[in-house]
Amino acid sequence: MNKTFKYTFADGQTADVIEVEQWNHLGEAIQKLGFEQFYPSLVLVGGASKISPTDMNRLEQIFVEILAPIAESLGLIVFDGGTDAGIMKLIGQARAKIDGTFPLVGVAAIGTVILPNSQTNSPDTAALAPHHTHFILVPGNNWGDESPWLAHIPNLLSHGLPSVTLVINGGEITWRDVTYSVQEGRSTLILGGSGRTADLLAAAMTGEFSDPRAEPLVISGLLKVISLNKNLDLIAQELHSILS
Repeated sequence: MNKTFKYTFADGQTADVIEVEQWNHLGEAIQKLGFEQFYPSLVLVGGASKISPTDMNRLEQIFVEILAPIAESLGLIVFDGGTDAGIMKLIGQARAKIDGTFPLVGVAAIGTVILPNSQTNSPDTAALAPHHTHFILVPGNNWGDESPWLAHIPNLLSHGLPSVTLVINGGEITWRDVTYSVQEGRSTLILGGSGRTADLLAAAMTGEFSDPRAEPLVISGLLKVISLNKNLDLIAQELHSILS
């Protein structure tokens, strides 16, 4: 049985949360969260707690001026890993800054996040990200356990409408996220120049970097690189054309 509850942040914001125990409970979970229509979807994967302050500052403009406004104007549903760090923090802040109304859904392994009355003493747990509207908590105690769920759930809510994964920065878990995204058949955009894993994937696309993990991803034909060094308007145009 899927357990639902309302999560209240320190500033009084609230989000609807559901705990999902089994893969085949996802359809019921989506209904319980109140989603009664299909949406084009944007899945954000990449840097979290290890993203550098310099990269955070560089990327903030992308989130405030491009990603959040596109999500709002196109009526997207946006998914991420749901914790208060890195790109998940940035999209939440950007949504708040533009007074966005688009659904922002965090998908996290239940053993990796701090919850009310939680008994976990692990130093690796993280707070849920403010400015998110919903959270889907899935089984697992390790970072990366959420990856297959984060890749699959958007397909259930897009149902044939455009669904795109955007890779920004990232570490080891990002390799898992991209692999599952490709396995789901989702177009996956790499923000080249955003650092770390995103840059390695961008280099693999041009043959400048070789890694056994990259080869099947490149061969899939689902990856495309967008350069952070481009004019912001050009980045916005590319994303808009793919998602609209």
